[in-house]
Amino acid sequence: MTNHLIGDATPSRTEPAGSPAGNPGLGFGMALSRLLAYPSMESQMSSRKTALVTGSTSGIGLGIATALAARGSNVILNGFGDATEIEKLRAKLAADHAVEVRYDGADLSQQDAIETMLGKAIKEFGAVDILINNAGIQFVAPIDEFPVAKWNAIIALNLTASFHTIRLAVPAMKAKKWGRIINIASAHALVASPYKSAYVAAKHGVAGLTKTVALEVATQGITMNAICPGYVWTPLVEKQIPDTAKARGLTEAQVINDVLLHAQPTKQFVQVSEVAALAAFLASDEAASITGAIIPIDGGWTAQ
Repeated sequence: MTNHLIGDATPSRTEPAGSPAGNPGLGFGMALSRLLAYPSMESQMSSRKTALVTGSTSGIGLGIATALAARGSNVILNGFGDATEIEKLRAKLAADHAVEVRYDGADLSQQDAIETMLGKAIKEFGAVDILINNAGIQFVAPIDEFPVAKWNAIIALNLTASFHTIRLAVPAMKAKKWGRIINIASAHALVASPYKSAYVAAKHGVAGLTKTVALEVATQGITMNAICPGYVWTPLVEKQIPDTAKARGLTEAQVINDVLLHAQPTKQFVQVSEVAALAAFLASDEAASITGAIIPIDGGWTAQ
């Protein structure tokens, strides 16, 4: 499984040093007023936005979760991986950015697991203010050889899971009259490639879902957009290059330029940080008028 929240971070405060000389009573009153002016940890937690990022234990999802935590949002991570490493990741995000970070290992191919995950998140934080649907899987085969089980798994995770997370998150967003939903789609939401029937069908479906939900919630303070990356440089992609080179009898440079980046005119991989920055902007108040947009970030791939 491959693994986005401008929050209301509490601003730093500069206070005058000491109490007025010779007036301890006034000094106590000022100190008390200052103490009361500081929000409690509970109020800080409740005033922040909370983001759920699926598929966020590595790659694009982790990049987005990190960018949003850096902007002051609480984060709920989701994805598969080694439990010890995930806990280290969770703790580091929380410590680095002074936000609440939770991990939920829900299997997004299962409706009941998604419902439990969203229920827990809303119970603890009051709402999922920013929902990033990023989790996805891939399989490549000709249509007449495509395993039915693989088709069903790809549609379940890459499309149906987003339907469930959106339908469950929207009521609390409506109640707050604020919400940001971002689907991480793909250039394959806009164009097709052979042997990827399930993936392309699912991503085209995500684009349609994005536009439909955007229209339904347009007057509710909620935006709904999709980001469509081309090939992104991630550890997973990097690890695939030597095996692909060996299988095709190519050099690693040929795999990068003639296979992976064949369709991207820039001949450069999209960087995780670029996708994360775009997601963070779409999750901000400044992006309130951007909704229903299917936004490519693909080095010019879909301009052809």
